[in-house]
Amino acid sequence: MANEVILLDFWPSPFGMRVRIALAEKGVKYEYRDEDLRNKSPLLLQMNPIHKKIPVLIHNGRPVCESLVAVQYVDEAWNDKSPLLPSDPYQRAQARFWADFVDKKIYDIGKKTWATKGEELEAAKKEFIDALKLLEVELGNKPYFGGETIGYVDVVLIPFYCWFYAYETCGNFSIEPECPVLIAWAKRCMQKESISESLPDQQKVYEFVLMMRKNLGIE
Repeated sequence: MANEVILLDFWPSPFGMRVRIALAEKGVKYEYRDEDLRNKSPLLLQMNPIHKKIPVLIHNGRPVCESLVAVQYVDEAWNDKSPLLPSDPYQRAQARFWADFVDKKIYDIGKKTWATKGEELEAAKKEFIDALKLLEVELGNKPYFGGETIGYVDVVLIPFYCWFYAYETCGNFSIEPECPVLIAWAKRCMQKESISESLPDQQKVYEFVLMMRKNLGIE
């Protein structure tokens, strides 16, 4: 398969980071284009006319939208190395279930830790820790959600780790004492070059969140 690969993305997006990690795991060379989401490029609007969102993976002129779909596409299109989804149908279904859980829970609750105040913030912090604890149970004693190697759920979840400092600092709480197993997993993941080089610095994300808070009138 010929490989002209472009990724339309926005640097702090945990959804875009998923695709970056998947491409790095597969060793795929690609052109990265950072989008201005307030002034979206004609290419983004052309390639994702339905949602008009990043990330969009463009492979030989054909767009693949939505991060979970794009990661699965990368896994299938470059299937000669570093499989992300298990070969067993049941295990594959379980991986998709937990990826869906991350999608439905972690981003929205995480946002509330820096975009809300008062009782709503306190409830968000508890809900966030509770969600992470459920993920800890699923991880169990395995090094990664994928078992001995990085898998689909790892790729889907680890981008949020670079947001943890912003969540903790803005929300005034600490994740590691509550979820030490998950933080140990995250640090293990960050030792992999495919992940560490795909994620921005936590401080840089925090500064971005402070700007967002200011725009929302929270600061």
